[in-house]
Amino acid sequence: MTRDHVLALLERVASGTTDPAAALEELAFAPTESLDFATIDHHRTLRQGYPEVVFAPGKTVEQVLTIAERIVDRGAGCLITRAETEVRAALAMRFPSARANDVARTVHVPRSSERPSPESADQVLIVTAGTSDLPVAEEAAETARAVGCAVARLTDVGVAGIHRILEGRSKLAEAAVVIVVAGMDGALPSVVGGLVRSPVIAVPTSVGYGASFGGIAALLTMINSCAAGVTVVNIDNGFGAAMAAARIIRGRTTA
Repeated sequence: MTRDHVLALLERVASGTTDPAAALEELAFAPTESLDFATIDHHRTLRQGYPEVVFAPGKTVEQVLTIAERIVDRGAGCLITRAETEVRAALAMRFPSARANDVARTVHVPRSSERPSPESADQVLIVTAGTSDLPVAEEAAETARAVGCAVARLTDVGVAGIHRILEGRSKLAEAAVVIVVAGMDGALPSVVGGLVRSPVIAVPTSVGYGASFGGIAALLTMINSCAAGVTVVNIDNGFGAAMAAARIIRGRTTA
């Protein structure tokens, strides 16, 4: 249930082509749909302006497919995250228009309507410390694209070669929001935070040797950043970082 869908329904009621009782009946089924294994929120796009998101781990292939089908049947799109190979293949077969990203382990099923979501003029820049951080960075990129954000990238520009991030200063200056994805020592967000005026969202990854403790070392570094105003999300949470960036941009454009 999208705003376009509701607006079209109200216009049909206003023009007399749809009976108010029929419209009420259609809206009555909008908020949620209860299945044996899930309660689908069909109101999310109308309420928040973002598509429903399905976290694939812990669900069977059939459960993921069913949830996606029910969402798409109502005219909305959906994003599936942390989808393994079997899930991605099944979704691609069921939805030919779906965009799968094997690195990010995501699948975006677009809206069933022909008109795509407008892309924001404000750009989210995703800065990746190392190539090993790409799965998390790509999850952020795919999420940002799914909610209508323009995305740019600076990849493999970690502090071990600090000149690399400086070479990307024009992209840094153009970004509305910068997402910095880093494992190991997690120092890159502090560097970026000291270079830009736009919001910086730091994503610690679980990349690193033993004493990185699965990303806890990077997380603690980012939380203790000496660059003012750096925001930190959970370990490996590229999705959460992108959603935060989208909210910042959406709030700026609607203010």
